[in-house]
Amino acid sequence: MNELAQSPPLASAGDRPAAWIESAPQPGSPKALNMFSRLREDLECILERDPAARSRWEVMTCYPGLHALWMHRFAHACWRHGFLWLARFMSNISRFLTSIEIHPGATIGRRVFIDHGIGIVIGETAEVGDECTIYQGVTLGGTLLTRGAKRHPTLGRGVIVSAGAKVLGGFTVGDGARIGSNAVVLKEVPPGATAVGIPARILHKEVEAQREHAANQMGFSAYGLSTSGDDPLAKALHGLIDHVSAQQREIDRLVAALNRDGIALEDVKAAAPKVDAKQLNRLVDE
Repeated sequence: MNELAQSPPLASAGDRPAAWIESAPQPGSPKALNMFSRLREDLECILERDPAARSRWEVMTCYPGLHALWMHRFAHACWRHGFLWLARFMSNISRFLTSIEIHPGATIGRRVFIDHGIGIVIGETAEVGDECTIYQGVTLGGTLLTRGAKRHPTLGRGVIVSAGAKVLGGFTVGDGARIGSNAVVLKEVPPGATAVGIPARILHKEVEAQREHAANQMGFSAYGLSTSGDDPLAKALHGLIDHVSAQQREIDRLVAALNRDGIALEDVKAAAPKVDAKQLNRLVDE
């Protein structure tokens, strides 16, 4: 983690470029075979998660998120070997071509799917785990100005970050977590949790026991939607309304019982405000 927070050393003018070129994958070498395996993984993960994808050729030629990831790998390699200006220049070209800005210092895992992609910003010390899905308008940003610090978030394995979400800070979003659309996440998200709202609140802290069959097959839920879709604040308010309504019914029963025993409490009952649970629940849902 600390290594990611440190900028790599500048390349020397000596034999460093030659050594880097010699270490490049050669045809038929294990490195080259691994590179082509990664490319196949990139294509397959998009075909699995996007029902609009019809063929590998379509994915390879028409998906800017895929192009941005491919260009980032080259820029990231330049960054790690100390060619900082070249890495930033490649990143800038990628942003111009795809409208996706990934800092060359960011670490991106395998089988990551950037869907639509326009407006995505991923900061220098960000880490994106394997099998993550990131939608358009997402920012993995920082809140610190300290040079060399871990300023950007770390996404665990299989995290879904929905359209327009902002994840700001050097904390961790746990494996399998889901960030709702337009959420602003400012603190750590537990594994399997869903974060929604501004600022984001945790909808549930454990993975749901039963998820949609399609989501289980594909390993993700599109746009990070929960099965219920309820906002945690709305759920809390509904619970309070139901509790107050139940208390009101119990009070009415006690007053009726006392009246039957000759203890008149009509004036107390008349002064007590009535709770209209249906109307209050309707106001919360609007």
